[in-house]
Amino acid sequence: MALEPSLHLLVPFASASAPECQAMLKTLSLPQLDALLAELVLEHTDPGHDHSLSAPHERAQAQALGIVQADGTAFPDGQIPWAAAFSETPTTPQAWFTPCHFQVGMDQVTLLPADQFGLDDAHAQPLFDALAPYCLEDGITLTYESATRWHASGDVLKGLACASLDRASGRSVDGWLADNPLQHAGSQLLKRLQSEAQMLFYTHPVNDARESARQHIVNGFWVSGAGAAAGPAPHASPAMPEALRQAAVRGDWAAWQSAWAELDATDLRALRDAARRGEPVVLTLCGERHAQRWSSVRRGAVARLGQRFKNLLGTAPAWKVLESL
Repeated sequence: MALEPSLHLLVPFASASAPECQAMLKTLSLPQLDALLAELVLEHTDPGHDHSLSAPHERAQAQALGIVQADGTAFPDGQIPWAAAFSETPTTPQAWFTPCHFQVGMDQVTLLPADQFGLDDAHAQPLFDALAPYCLEDGITLTYESATRWHASGDVLKGLACASLDRASGRSVDGWLADNPLQHAGSQLLKRLQSEAQMLFYTHPVNDARESARQHIVNGFWVSGAGAAAGPAPHASPAMPEALRQAAVRGDWAAWQSAWAELDATDLRALRDAARRGEPVVLTLCGERHAQRWSSVRRGAVARLGQRFKNLLGTAPAWKVLESL
């Protein structure tokens, strides 16, 4: 992905909380990121924790896009209205329904979204057609967007707090459901609808076919991005590389390490070169707890002097910055 010099690069899952990832951080060779951080100043830190409903990169993206409440403040945790903000009717409460496979184990139920087990239109469409009338009875209009994302709209979705897929994927769903800070009629209705979907899908011919083919069955759906927006997203999205996120969600840390090497050699090299030319660049690094936004400084005499002192004192290696996220 070629970057414009002034582009804001937002990196999801620049670090992750998994012990395998933490152990790997010290082994990363990121010369371009090291050099870029030496050119930038830390502008803002968004602190959080591993169990927030919205991941740090989602909070950072919403801020960059200008997706805020009517009073200009950030949306509460788990209530960023992604579905509404990118629709033609942003003030209407909306959400995304993602068909999923819930893997039942001895001690927990683990979520696997449809995009991770190859659900296609031939199997997704009949399941959607079966569920849509049940949703309509509860005041929710369901629209088919793709095999892995169904769009929902209805007043019951207003003010709903829910964990994003990037939070829940590959993990036990119990905590994300039990710790939901907002319990209202909408959340209770959706829990009932999810139970109905589980029973409806269980006996559906599509799942019989998937079982025969030794494929994951679809036995439910996950709700995310719910709520209503004050208006459409007013700003363009920053560039967001996907490879780190995809590898981290799968727990594939070898692929995550390779993705970092590729990102360092391409996009981060471009940002480093732009920063050295005195052009405005922004870099946001996001882990699973915190996000940090770094920016270039105006190349006046004072700034150049400050940068010179910074370089003399030395900067922490990139892996130490990633470790703090």
